[in-house]
Amino acid sequence: MNQTAVDCTHGLVGQSPEIGSIRRLIQKASRNRLPVLLLGETGTGKELVARAIYNANGHGQYIPIDCGSLVSPLMGSDLFGYVKGAFSGADTDKRGLIELADGGTALFDEIGDLPFEMQVKLLRFLQEGEFRAVGALHSRKVDIRIIAATNRDLRAEVAAGRFREDLFYRLDVFVIHIPPLREHKQDIPLLIEHFLDQAHASGLPALRLGDELLATMLSYDWPGNIRELQHCLDRMAALSSEGALQTADLPSALQPHAASSGLRRLSDAVEHEPLRKFETAPKSPVVSIADSEKHTIANALAATGGERGKTARLLGIGRTTLYRKMNEYGLEGRTCPARLAFGILCDLRPDADGRPIREPHLDPHRAQRPSVSHARFEIDPLTSRRVDQPQLLTGSTAAGSSVRRKCVSRRHPAK
Repeated sequence: MNQTAVDCTHGLVGQSPEIGSIRRLIQKASRNRLPVLLLGETGTGKELVARAIYNANGHGQYIPIDCGSLVSPLMGSDLFGYVKGAFSGADTDKRGLIELADGGTALFDEIGDLPFEMQVKLLRFLQEGEFRAVGALHSRKVDIRIIAATNRDLRAEVAAGRFREDLFYRLDVFVIHIPPLREHKQDIPLLIEHFLDQAHASGLPALRLGDELLATMLSYDWPGNIRELQHCLDRMAALSSEGALQTADLPSALQPHAASSGLRRLSDAVEHEPLRKFETAPKSPVVSIADSEKHTIANALAATGGERGKTARLLGIGRTTLYRKMNEYGLEGRTCPARLAFGILCDLRPDADGRPIREPHLDPHRAQRPSVSHARFEIDPLTSRRVDQPQLLTGSTAAGSSVRRKCVSRRHPAK
């Protein structure tokens, strides 16, 4: 690892201007004992910066206090301690976290989660520099460097009434904004190298990243910031053997982004790469068995007018076999000429003028044209014989009878 990439004192990885600015602020904060407020999203490294401020000075102990994990009924005793007999079960004196940090540094992590009633006690401690243990009669003075960290917007919390305004101004003295990882992505390769070296030092295989995987990780926004990046690399290192890590090794949560990133890179490559001329191969004179069979069945259907039984007898196959072949070749329900086998939609039913319609979905008269029904018959009044004739479903029976009466009157005029 390049020594300029990892500061020996502060332990911050990166060469971006943002990381350089944080290093300078850490150096300035270490020269005094003023309260420091660290602002940044979850996983950006606020606790790492707090410890770097402490290490740059090195006085006393460093006591981290997780405000989100403190239980409300016991919060006072955890922070300030208690004396013997203060409550049932208090058999001995207990030192609180504040007293343990005397002469050193106390980090109030996620101070935005501190309950409102405890904010009052913390404010008094910051103002007076003293505290009183639970059950004690006298206060004690301590010398503590206070560092507070939060991922919340404390100004918005003050406006909403969830954070005391006077406590905010007590903390808002030396403020360090820690940027999210998406704002200094140029540090990602150095962070990856650093975390893979750490994994190898802990006994995991020596690994490196392939170019495609690195491009995918650089294009990801990392909502969990550096912590998410570290956990992702640790997981891949634990599940892989020695060699180059690939995109398929990413956790399942990042796979959708990897797929979209690959498509984006392909789209960019196609956009900037001039299109080449492609020559189609000459059409082969050989017809496959399936195409030949499909063409033959379509011709047979056209020749028999769609009669399945006649078609099966004409082809010399069973009706079940015919049905299966029609379903296989997409001929089910079609009674049209052989060109249907090549994808042309046809319909043998006539339109209003008696012409076959080849593309029903483009025929403006489809809804109005009549359909031919099955053959009907009636008794001729002159010969008393059965006469078969087609009838239009939309035609009127009265109109047909009128036509026949006119024909009868012409042959046998009235006397």
